[in-house]
Amino acid sequence: MKEHQATLVAGGFVFLEAPRWHDNRLWVSDVFDFKLYTVTEDGTRTVICNVPGRPAGIGLLPDDTALVVSCADRKLMKVANGAVSVYADLAGIAAGDLNDVVVDDVGRVYVGNFGYDLFGGAAIERTDMHVIEPDGTVRVAATGLEFPNGAVIKDDGRTLVVAETWCGKLTAFDRAENGALSNRRLFAALGNRQPDGICADKHGAIWAGCYNTGEFVRVLEGGEITDRVQFEGNAVSCTIGGSTGSTLYCCVYLGTDEQLQARERRSAIYRAEPGI
Repeated sequence: MKEHQATLVAGGFVFLEAPRWHDNRLWVSDVFDFKLYTVTEDGTRTVICNVPGRPAGIGLLPDDTALVVSCADRKLMKVANGAVSVYADLAGIAAGDLNDVVVDDVGRVYVGNFGYDLFGGAAIERTDMHVIEPDGTVRVAATGLEFPNGAVIKDDGRTLVVAETWCGKLTAFDRAENGALSNRRLFAALGNRQPDGICADKHGAIWAGCYNTGEFVRVLEGGEITDRVQFEGNAVSCTIGGSTGSTLYCCVYLGTDEQLQARERRSAIYRAEPGI
């Protein structure tokens, strides 16, 4: 396993999630500061909008319209000119707070949810992943997932992989042309690692932020780990981008659970160059 070092891009955030590289900048949610940011390669940050219901997953539609999850409101919001409006309302559909999203090349949006009252201390329950069609129709895409978190579409759209955080695994589905998911299978078991946000590289490997171990690991189908970026803290989420298209951007929280509960600004973006 190859070890890689990371350098700081920007710090002083509360809790960063769901980075996406688009339009020569990084889009990222600060969940507990209720803000959607863009950050350039030199670390310059811009507040795009506020999201009162806690922002999380970010997606870009084919026409470049930005979407961001409003977790507690269980809504997917559309962002335009610094303002947000409802794109899809899952408040009466999703079993828990909304989480991460992934968008396909025709504009279907797959969105996961907690499945239970995480912050209220409820017991873990399995839940559904939903898909929002371009015409606004919402349907169940997959059932029985244990805290579906980061998700990616790869293999030219033929495969969707989702992180099931609490059971420590990456789960894969085949995708039909109409977006339907089938042939659920194990992509990789990660043992005691709890995968949060994920991304795919051009070879089809998955980079996963393992929240509890502070690692970003590159995982092949079957579970082999080829590369790692280690932090002394929590590894939250990652994406690949930058001017070369090969920079791994890592969102981390460099503090304790107590410091996070106190909303200490210990979240940051780092970059690594794995050279893959």
